[in-house]
Amino acid sequence: MVRAGFKVPDVVENPEGWGPPESSTLPAAAAQSPLLLAPFAKNEKLGRAADWSRSYPSRGMRAGESVFDFVYDEADEDTFKPVDGKPPPRRNYNKWRPNQRLLPQRKDEELEAKKREAEKEKQRRDKQYNQNRTSQRREAAAFRSSVDIQPEWTMLDQIPFTTFSKLNFNVGEPEDLAMCGALEYYDKAYDRVTPKTDRRLERFKNMNFFKVTTSDDPVIRRLASEDKATVFATDNILSTLMCAPRSVYSWDIVVQRVGNKLFFDKRDNSQLDLLSVNETCQEPLPEAKEDINSAHSLSVEAAYINQNFSQQVLVRDGGKVQFQEQNPFAGDSEVAASVAYRYRRWKLDDETFLVARCELHSVMESKNGSVFLTLNALNEFDPKLSGVDWRQKLETQRGAVLATELKNNANKLAKWTAQALLASADVMKLGYVSRIHPRDHYNHTVLSVQGHKPKDFAAQINLSTNNMWGIVKSIVDVCLKLAEGKYVLVKDPQKPQVRLYLVPSDAFENDYVEEPLPEEEQVPPPPAEEESGDAKPNEEKDVDADV
Repeated sequence: MVRAGFKVPDVVENPEGWGPPESSTLPAAAAQSPLLLAPFAKNEKLGRAADWSRSYPSRGMRAGESVFDFVYDEADEDTFKPVDGKPPPRRNYNKWRPNQRLLPQRKDEELEAKKREAEKEKQRRDKQYNQNRTSQRREAAAFRSSVDIQPEWTMLDQIPFTTFSKLNFNVGEPEDLAMCGALEYYDKAYDRVTPKTDRRLERFKNMNFFKVTTSDDPVIRRLASEDKATVFATDNILSTLMCAPRSVYSWDIVVQRVGNKLFFDKRDNSQLDLLSVNETCQEPLPEAKEDINSAHSLSVEAAYINQNFSQQVLVRDGGKVQFQEQNPFAGDSEVAASVAYRYRRWKLDDETFLVARCELHSVMESKNGSVFLTLNALNEFDPKLSGVDWRQKLETQRGAVLATELKNNANKLAKWTAQALLASADVMKLGYVSRIHPRDHYNHTVLSVQGHKPKDFAAQINLSTNNMWGIVKSIVDVCLKLAEGKYVLVKDPQKPQVRLYLVPSDAFENDYVEEPLPEEEQVPPPPAEEESGDAKPNEEKDVDADV
């Protein structure tokens, strides 16, 4: 067997340096060598020995790079197959493996999850849409001012509610100066009343309920003449100021500066004598006064319910707790409601004392002695508007009913709590009174009665005692700097702010003629040269507050 020979080609040696020698010095045998030599220079970078990735020559290649390009040969056409230069497909790890079958149960669960997500998204969009529509309707509702602004009034100051949130003032223990009136005992049987054992609300037409303003109170006049204090008010007026940031409807308070004394009064038939309904609700009430569900009609109905409820839950057997002085407003032949007036004094600073008339409605015997109560009633007028039916929810979900009332009547509940704290009541009773029929606003029924401790309830609704007194202290400081005369504080019907007006001395009298003035024509406040922090102080003193 003859073996095939292999002849080693001639390799040209370059004794003078690296790489092949110049082509001019190559012998003829080397020039005919089958080895292909690429042009080489010392300033060029070394490339690849062979390039198998390029399938076609590029136009911008340098000289010498075409030596390693693939040359088409017809002889290798049948056997040559080009390499696929496409990148491999990326693997999708989110999909199931092809060899793993999807179980029907798992597939159904995924479909149900997608449906639930779609329903939640739809509910979220609907809720957002309804909230936007409700807020637009609420903003579009035109709230009227509680008092008509007259042309001769001069606006002195505007105080936004945002400044009230940072005020704090620690007030000490109050001092009782006088106790007037008599209290009847509370009937504990009403604590067991349920919607199934409801009680019809009675009417007390022969009972007299007195809503006397500060300057007309004979006891306050006597205390003012004795120079017992500098500032005088009632618990209703003080609670309105203390809870002003929570108010939505307009209200007004008359301020009288007489000598060095300051009296906070209310007008006759003022809005303060009524009780607001759904004031902080997102859904506005009808504006027509003749509608039984309008804001004015519901306020009158709520005041009527509150008065009758405070007398119905008492034990009417003649037993009373009589205080040192008689009712200062009731005549000899008049039948006064069960109420006690507590005249108390607080120290605001070394030169300023405040006296307020506070009300208590009932008394109850306990193991620790007598317990003073305040009695108020919440009223339901239409379950469809509130969204919670008291007759169905009061027994099983009483907390949900109270939470709804806190949302819709935040200002009214805060004022009741502030009044209970001012009077140092031990318990505040809340009654739940509903219409017998949604379209009948004359007949009502008591569904339930719930008791709360004022301090605990104030903490529950985020009502700070220090902040309440900080608001009162700031307004008192502003009014004490005024000259003698009559002024009025008006809550703006559209904006969260209160305005201070200088009014004539005969304003709000019987012979005073009122001509409403448009808001754009009202006298603007004079430009202040400088704003000091004395008008709205943020004082903090090391005195324990226990109101």
